[in-house]
Parts: sequence; C-alpha cells; structure tokens
Amino acid sequence: MNVGLNQYHVYILKCADGSYYTGITNNIERRLIEHQSGENPTCYTFKRRPLKLVFNEVFNDVNQAIAFEKQVKGWRREKKEAIINGTWDLLPELAKAKNQKNSPVTRSLSNGCSQRPTHHASRAYP
Repeated sequence: MNVGLNQYHVYILKCADGSYYTGITNNIERRLIEHQSGENPTCYTFKRRPLKLVFNEVFNDVNQAIAFEKQVKGWRREKKEAIINGTWDLLPELAKAKNQKNSPVTRSLSNGCSQRPTHHASRAYP
C-alpha cells in the first residue's frame, strides 16, 4: 500500500507588477522558496518579486494537474481571478463573454460595421 501518495499543485502567484504566474509542482513549499529567492534568473517571476501565492489546487493525478495548468494558462485575467476568489460559478459566464467578444458579429460591430456577417445569416443573435 502506498501511504505517501504524490500530490501535484497547480498554483497561481500574483507578482509585484500585478501580473499572474501559473505553475505546477509536486512540492509547493520548495517551489515558492525557489520563486521568492530568484533561483532562476530566466524565470518569468524573477524580476516580478515579491510574489504572493493566491491560488493552489491539489491533484492526485499528474495528468489532471498538467491538463488543468495548461487550461488555466490559456485563460485571461478575469477567469483566473474568478478561481482565485473562489467564484468558480462565474467561469461559464466569463467564457460566454469572451466568446461574444471574439464572435464575428462582435468583431464586425466593433469595426464600425452595423450588419451581421452574411455567412452567419441563418444564426440567431440576441
């Protein structure tokens, strides 16, 4: 029986410049020390210290942790702040807002065009 199951942490650091850094580790305490001490001058956080741990999600499966880290790294600031604040329920709405922002209709309207794109003519827009 394996009593000491490995745990993997997907974490978010808030940097001194207000940006966020998302990472993964199997030893959160060690990794935070490495970030804070500036152990690696080429790391994103090196010139952005001091750092604050603002989110930490623990996984028992490394593949799930890697997938979640990759997903979070692709998110914009608002979605990261939703999970930091524990408001996971906002994620679907924030995803809709992002999709609406980047939809052909929104892009056309933001470019001064007042008509819907013709290739989406059969689609109903609110």
